[in-house]
Amino acid sequence: MSLTPSSLFAPLAGIRVLDFSHVIAGPFASFLLAQLGAEVTKVENVHGGDVMRRTGRGREAFVALNAGKTSLPLDLASDEGRQHALELAEQCDVFIDNLRPGVLERYGLGFEAVRARNPRVVYCSISGFGRGAPEWTGRPAYDHVIQAATGMAWMAGSEGDPPIKTGFPVIDSATGLLAAFSILAGVRESERTGHGMLLDVSMVRAGMQLMYPMACNAMTHGTTPPRQGNQGYSGSPSADFFRTKDGWLAIGANTPRQLQALLEALDLGHLARDPALFSIPLDGREVPSFVQSLDPSALKAALAAALAGGEAAQLEACLSARGVPAARLRNIAEFTSEAMTNGAIAALELHDEDITVLSPGLGFQVYAGA
Repeated sequence: MSLTPSSLFAPLAGIRVLDFSHVIAGPFASFLLAQLGAEVTKVENVHGGDVMRRTGRGREAFVALNAGKTSLPLDLASDEGRQHALELAEQCDVFIDNLRPGVLERYGLGFEAVRARNPRVVYCSISGFGRGAPEWTGRPAYDHVIQAATGMAWMAGSEGDPPIKTGFPVIDSATGLLAAFSILAGVRESERTGHGMLLDVSMVRAGMQLMYPMACNAMTHGTTPPRQGNQGYSGSPSADFFRTKDGWLAIGANTPRQLQALLEALDLGHLARDPALFSIPLDGREVPSFVQSLDPSALKAALAAALAGGEAAQLEACLSARGVPAARLRNIAEFTSEAMTNGAIAALELHDEDITVLSPGLGFQVYAGA
């Protein structure tokens, strides 16, 4: 059976989404729903619309998050605008709100008001801190503020460094993904039971999902993990970033088999039997486990010295062929160009009048048997 990309994948066809969201998190959630076939009506303030229309990157940033939706400018301060919004709310399957907490309630479009008119509605409320703690509910929030609040900014870097935020709006994007996931579950539950519900999605909960193992440990034991810089989370000394003569190389030699293969590739095979580094010589036939060394600094220094004279691209290919996870450090433009060329990522074209944006789409590919 051959596999070809399917253009007919629309599992949410017939689902109507009324979207009162702006900037990134909410629009990303409804963008994903639209790409899955949902009919999304994006309600925008009649006085200027979504702020993403006016960012430094112009309309491309807006199109990337809002292609495939129908835009509807409404003035909720007017009786006519509110009435139109209520009529749409009566007919929708999904209602998304990520405006400032309480804004839609003031216009008679909160969950209880919408549910009174539409008992099966899946109402997704997206906010910074969620609805569970009254003293936090009304707080405004941005991505980097939530990174600071949740402890994420203390995860990056090494001990002694100042706090470091992730270099892209990771919380906003994760919140959009979490909202889309919860909405899919909500739609299924509404179909199953005939009842609507309020989905309380927050940026802080999205942060906890991103840091899930650490969050579980903190909730269970009250502990904070040490900052590791570029060290892999396995703690293995051979899982790190190493400088080469023309760039950087990330290596993830976590298991005895992987480390043994790495040492052999670098003509350092004798280190696998060095009693100063390992209490038991490395044996690639062992049950996989994370490598620990008696002297991790010495092992890392030996690897760094051997890698320093090599070229990152050649080392990446050589080590990957030997089963050692390795990647040359690329910037995002380098990666997307290479990935689109070799077929690892299929570019989705998004159009809005004279604007065309290439997008990675849903993040997965659907194939149809032929």
